[in-house]
Amino acid sequence: MPPERSPHALPADTARLQAALSAVRLAGAETLRRFHDPSLAVELKADRSPVTAADLAAEGILRTSLLTAFPHDAFLGEESGTVRGTSGYEWIVDPIDGTKSFIRGVPLYATLVGCRHEGRGVVGVIAIPALDEAVYAAAGAGAWHVRGTAPPVAARVSNREQLDACLACSSDFTSFAKRADGAAGARARQRLEAACGVIRTWGDGYGYLLVATGRADVMIDPLMNAWDAAAVETVITEAGGRFTDWHGAARIDSGDGVATNGLVHDAVLALLRA
Repeated sequence: MPPERSPHALPADTARLQAALSAVRLAGAETLRRFHDPSLAVELKADRSPVTAADLAAEGILRTSLLTAFPHDAFLGEESGTVRGTSGYEWIVDPIDGTKSFIRGVPLYATLVGCRHEGRGVVGVIAIPALDEAVYAAAGAGAWHVRGTAPPVAARVSNREQLDACLACSSDFTSFAKRADGAAGARARQRLEAACGVIRTWGDGYGYLLVATGRADVMIDPLMNAWDAAAVETVITEAGGRFTDWHGAARIDSGDGVATNGLVHDAVLALLRA
């Protein structure tokens, strides 16, 4: 459970964080029930990305749990689409961020739940069910890291200031060349790899969890959806870092994203845009 509310956090945000944590626990348990299931069928969506019954079931749990707690909130899920609301709050979720990892038995997939109020991120949860690890935040209350049944501890980004000492992650480095700008994306990848000390593909939500807890310094997605970014923006910001699109705008709907410890953010953006 999260620590006592910060005086800067709104009561509504704290209540929604509690609801998000409860929903994530239920959805995460559902993904684990189907993890390593050899009979799990995989289908391809229109964009050729995979989806399984585990994705659908976990999102159903998130949707039911969150909208039961806050029936006037809006909801956007990767698999089930949009529910309109009237409260000014919107839940944006990805039940299994990293389905390709999930179906191969790789335990680094994430369950992501973000909540926004009038276009501003107020709650974020990044959970890694197979590792029993999560990082979560409410606006003004800081970010918190929990493993198993251990008490939560404050999540803070690293203090590295030089890119050649940094660890940079991405979900799929081949995606740099798959951007609309094609060759420019590929060149951005080359500049990033040359500048950073360590490059790893510990991606999807797990890469952002690593940045929020100071173990990685940079996480970049050349291709990104709102449901991939909504939880991340609040968690990274409350952990002391920065999350923007590749042009430096603090938004979740640009189609790309980059999270850093804040100290190297401008340097990373310069590499991406050069």
